[in-house]
Amino acid sequence: MGRFDQVRVNLRRAYEQRLEKARIEREEAAAASPAPEDPPPALEDGHASTGHASTGHHSTMSRDDAEVPHGLRITAAWSWRLLVLIAALAVLLFLVSRLRTVLIPLSIALLLSALLAPMMGFLRRRVKLPPSLAAFLVLITGLAAVAGVLTLVVSEFVDGFPALADKASVGVNQIQGWLTTGPLHLNGSQLDATFDAASNWLNDNRGSLTDSAVSTATATIEFFALLLLVLFVTFFFMRDGHRIWLFLTGVLPTPARDPIRRAGEAAWRTLVAYVRATVLVAFIDALGIGLLLVIINVDFWFPLATMVFLAAFVPIIGATVSGAVAVLVALVDEGPISALVVLIGVIAVQQLEGHVLQPLIMGRAVSVHPLAVIVAISTGVVLAGIIGALVAVPLVAVLNTGIRHLVQHRHEPPPDAVIISAD
Repeated sequence: MGRFDQVRVNLRRAYEQRLEKARIEREEAAAASPAPEDPPPALEDGHASTGHASTGHHSTMSRDDAEVPHGLRITAAWSWRLLVLIAALAVLLFLVSRLRTVLIPLSIALLLSALLAPMMGFLRRRVKLPPSLAAFLVLITGLAAVAGVLTLVVSEFVDGFPALADKASVGVNQIQGWLTTGPLHLNGSQLDATFDAASNWLNDNRGSLTDSAVSTATATIEFFALLLLVLFVTFFFMRDGHRIWLFLTGVLPTPARDPIRRAGEAAWRTLVAYVRATVLVAFIDALGIGLLLVIINVDFWFPLATMVFLAAFVPIIGATVSGAVAVLVALVDEGPISALVVLIGVIAVQQLEGHVLQPLIMGRAVSVHPLAVIVAISTGVVLAGIIGALVAVPLVAVLNTGIRHLVQHRHEPPPDAVIISAD
């Protein structure tokens, strides 16, 4: 028996001895006092008095409490408990905002570990590789795949950007002509004044733009530092994830240790299923919109399809933003008819995702209410920006599964374990 368990057993024994002593004293006092000849008078609220100061209701502690309506006592009890929960939640959010530099890499590494878990399991069970070698091979393979996709995206963007810039200039001239000859009937002086105002704004804010460039360089350095930390943590999550979880839950009290471990394992299975399903749904979305862009002959179809794939990891908002960018590029590249076709295709793909793919692939195990999704994304954006929006929904799904598992598998205490004192 550990030292902590021994201390807990001693405290429990002393508590039971104190209860037994109090019970014996109450029995001796009841035997020594004479029985009342007349029934106790009734209080104003209809409850009979037992001669104790806490009469009026079995939940009151004094006669003053008995004068307070029962509904008000219940409301007050709920109120202070809710205030404590709100204060705890506020402290938790404050700590998350202060420690987001550490929590964000941990969250991203957790998602990457869940994404790479099937490959890791295959190398461990089928190929019989040691944990360190399997984690290293999986991590290197994932990095090579990401680097290859980014190389294709950047090269295609660099090759096609001059043509897109020329088409954008033609589109701006067409818009300027429409503003002059269209229903607005703007004259050249008004348009020149608008462009002059834009030029003046750029000149006035040149310093802030320069500062933004400097901050962008600083953010780039921080990004690479964050990337290295994510890779480092992901490696150890894949190699020693189960041992880390056993260590973290080992500090809990013995009665809560096994339920928390089982709830964590169920939450991990939910996270793996969520990430795999999200990748599949994102691939289907990117494939559908990418084929549509290829058919219409829109430039940058591969970068746009890649953007649709990445944006699908942010539910609801990501699909809307990526679809709007695809429509704008089609408008600049091929004109309004092609943009309208792309818009119809984006809406069709989103409807297919929301009504067929999400219920079919995600299933009920990882289902989260749309209101919870919106609130989670908004909270993630406030706390950690785009990365917060990316990790908010899977974390909510994990918490949802863990809490439900604890509620469904909790063990009610036996009746003799509930001690009700008459004092």
